[in-house]
Amino acid sequence: MKRFRPGLVPTLVVAMLLPLLVSLGFWQLSRGAEKSALLQNYTERRAAEPMASTDLQHTEDPAFRRVRLHGQFDAEHSLLLDNRQRDGKVGVELLQPFQDRATGLWLLVNRGWLPWPDRRIPPQFTTPTQALSLDAWVYVPPGATFQLHADPDTTAWPQLVTAIEPARLWAALDRDGYAYELRAQSGPATYQADWPVVAMGPEKHLAYAVQWFALSIALLGLYLYLGWHNAKENNNGSGHESTRHV
Repeated sequence: MKRFRPGLVPTLVVAMLLPLLVSLGFWQLSRGAEKSALLQNYTERRAAEPMASTDLQHTEDPAFRRVRLHGQFDAEHSLLLDNRQRDGKVGVELLQPFQDRATGLWLLVNRGWLPWPDRRIPPQFTTPTQALSLDAWVYVPPGATFQLHADPDTTAWPQLVTAIEPARLWAALDRDGYAYELRAQSGPATYQADWPVVAMGPEKHLAYAVQWFALSIALLGLYLYLGWHNAKENNNGSGHESTRHV
């Protein structure tokens, strides 16, 4: 130990920070693995044939599954999901109730993104009045359930919201509705229907993991250098004092 004297305070600091930095690195690696599995699942399910709407409610794991619908939009109760960006432009996503004729079930269908450059003017959109067929896929949000921040009992439609919770909407409208949002595939009834599957790709998590591990190595290296440096200084000091005594 005479050759390594880092000091009490640096030792306590390293004892607290080093496990934290390493754990953050491994956490980012696990998040990256989760995102990779999510994207693989998304790719496989989006490539599969659409299932019938009658099978939708009996599917235990509906995330990203394609569904073929036939029914009609409810133009009177539209939701505009605010703070959505595409290519650096601000806008909203248009979500409307859609009643499937095969099941009678109400579905909240996202018809895509609309630009909203001037907030003094409401976003402009139209709704097909005729029955139509469309393909959509189930969007199950990762993490915590979204909350509907607007008051669903209001009579002012369309409603501008910052997040979506279909269950509260169906309760407010007194309808039997599906628990998750469905995102329509590009077609005549959609606007800009491209959504990122994840906000941050697995490569970003890997980059963050490398940063955390690099900080861990730098902290450990600094600690070792400080310990050896202090020990050397102490040894030199002891040697000089011994010379003076002689």
